[in-house]
Amino acid sequence: MSSTQPARGTRDFLPPDVRRRAHVIDIVRRVYERYGFEPIETPAFENIETLTGKYGEEGAKLIFKILKRGEHESSGQADLALRYDLTVPLARVIAEYQNTLPKFFRRYQIQPVWRADRPARGRFREFYQCDIDAIGSTSPVVEVEVLSAVSDVLTTLGFDDFRVRLNDRRVLQALLATAGVPPDRETDALVALDKLDKIGPDGVAADMTARGLDPGVAAACLRLFAPAPDRAAVETLRSLSVRLADRKDVLGTLETIVAMAESTPVAGRIRVDPSLARGLSYYTGAIMEIAVPDLAGSLGGGGRYDNLVGMFLGREVPACGFSLGLERIIVVMAERGMFPPDIASAPADVMVALWDESSRAEALALAGRLRRDGLDVDVYPEPDKPGRQFKYAASRQYPIVVLAGEDERRTGTVTIKNMRTASQITVPMADVATHVQTELKRSPVS
Repeated sequence: MSSTQPARGTRDFLPPDVRRRAHVIDIVRRVYERYGFEPIETPAFENIETLTGKYGEEGAKLIFKILKRGEHESSGQADLALRYDLTVPLARVIAEYQNTLPKFFRRYQIQPVWRADRPARGRFREFYQCDIDAIGSTSPVVEVEVLSAVSDVLTTLGFDDFRVRLNDRRVLQALLATAGVPPDRETDALVALDKLDKIGPDGVAADMTARGLDPGVAAACLRLFAPAPDRAAVETLRSLSVRLADRKDVLGTLETIVAMAESTPVAGRIRVDPSLARGLSYYTGAIMEIAVPDLAGSLGGGGRYDNLVGMFLGREVPACGFSLGLERIIVVMAERGMFPPDIASAPADVMVALWDESSRAEALALAGRLRRDGLDVDVYPEPDKPGRQFKYAASRQYPIVVLAGEDERRTGTVTIKNMRTASQITVPMADVATHVQTELKRSPVS
């Protein structure tokens, strides 16, 4: 017998799960649109050459490749791949539709991506990303707007303890040079440093040594890239200014972002963190992540990638974006009890009970009347004892049950039972929707 479990690293979503996800996605969408971002969607899979060579050494190993089909299947070769992220497909879209998109293009995209990763808490092989990206400007106003939008999303969802970790690829390169890392080994050092919060200093030192870096250089890197304490961004910038006395120019963008952010929703949350590396190789400037206590990894990350679109277009196009991880947000919100209590409750406002076989048409007509008045309605499909129908309604957490039995049909009335207060009233059929709405207001979810 075949297993009924989904493939490892994927999940089935039952109705309460889908409602929680829809709640988060709806807030993300509303906030992104308030900031002027427009929606796009791209295919689940891309030509394999679109994705390869864009994510660095580590990312390349995690691409789900799709074998050629038909007579080419036996070759074992792949010509397509599932989306690894939403940023590279966006770069392709910018290159493809460059003549129809505006000079400054802001887009958001909420779709699933796939990675051949090792599943863990909050980490899956199939998961949704909620991306925003601003194309066409090198101004740090873009970074501040992106961070403000993401901060608005999280505060609207109920997060109050997150921090924005901020760094710059140019600062990373200057610190690597100070530590003695040869230019041609920067990628090796960054890949190792990006694991600092996962494998710790000893693990990073071992990884660097295994990649051929001198142990003394590895030790110098760890000293320079020691995680910053939770202190104001301007204090860390002063410290970096001392460490990079000969390269203070690389701090300019960070200083500007920190200063401008003071008048935005992200004020007070930014922490400049020289240990933040982010493994994706396409970043060229500012990089950022959202951190919350008690979560290994981040709720999302992003940065500036001015060269990526150029890999498709042949010329540089400035771009900056951020990706929120829907799955991790939901995991943390569920563990903290952050969802509104009615999110995963009843699937409808009202259940219409069925008195007997002869009343089916009347029950369906009553349900239709209530739906036209804006109510969500379920119909009990089989004749049954009223007690059993009420018991079923209670198990499904329906707040209201309406019933038209023989007496009610004869007098043109309907009985409304409030399942939360255990009270019931009989009202004229013409007024049933008004009375149901009144009863719903009397018995909010506790």
